Amino acid sequence: MGRYTLMRLGIFAGCLVVVWGLVYSGIAPRGLGDSNYMWVVLLSMVISAPISFVVLRGERDRASAQVVARVDRAKANLERNRSQEDTVDDAARGAHS
Repeated sequence: MGRYTLMRLGIFAGCLVVVWGLVYSGIAPRGLGDSNYMWVVLLSMVISAPISFVVLRGERDRASAQVVARVDRAKANLERNRSQEDTVDDAARGAHS
């Protein structure tokens, strides 16, 4: 998951550099007044989102598979703990009867 996040940030940073260059060279429009920095960041986010969606598809699938595996492991551990607690509880109730 960390690798996917770093790759996504890298794509955003690349888009930020390109958009900044385009805005300051006059090819892309500037923001109004003091909003120029916000304009550059917003435009970079809008451009990097679909690029990340397409380029990082395989990495996103691997990351989601890892998350699913962790959730399944956690569920299995929880169920194992519950069955151990039930066994101990049943043994304790049997001893008191």
